[in-house]
Amino acid sequence: METKYEFFIAGKTRNKNNILKICDIFDKYNISYYCFLKNDDTMNSYGEEGQTEDEKMKVFENLGLKSDIVLNIFKQDLDNEKACKKLLLVLPAGKSGHIEAGIAYGMGKKCYAIGEFDATDSLYNIFENIFESEQQLEEFLKQYN
Repeated sequence: METKYEFFIAGKTRNKNNILKICDIFDKYNISYYCFLKNDDTMNSYGEEGQTEDEKMKVFENLGLKSDIVLNIFKQDLDNEKACKKLLLVLPAGKSGHIEAGIAYGMGKKCYAIGEFDATDSLYNIFENIFESEQQLEEFLKQYN
C-alpha cells in the first residue's frame, strides 16, 4: 500500500482534547497524519444532535460489533493505519489505541507514544520513545522540517 501519511495518531475519543492538541503540533510543522477525530466522518454518524461526546460514545459502545457503522470505522482505521509510516499513541488510551499500536508494530512501523502511563508494562517497549510532554514531541518533530 502506498504511504499516504507520515503518522497515524491513535488514542481514545474520551481523550479528544489532548489528541487535538497533538494534531495542532503536526499541523504547525506541516507533517501529514491521519487522526480518526479529524479524518473520520463516521464519528458523527451515531448518537443524536445535542448529545455530549460521552453520551455519543455510550451509543457507539452499544452498537452491534458487525453493524455497518462499526465495520466502516474498522475498515477506515485499518486502511489508513496501513497507509502511514509511523504511529503515535496519545496516552491515556483505551483498548483500541493499544491494539492499533500492536498492529503498527507488527507491520514493522516505528511506534511512539506521548503522555503518562499508569504502570510499567514490558510491552511498552514497542515504542521507540514515550514523550513526556508536548515540548519533547515538538523537538522530535522539528527533524521533519
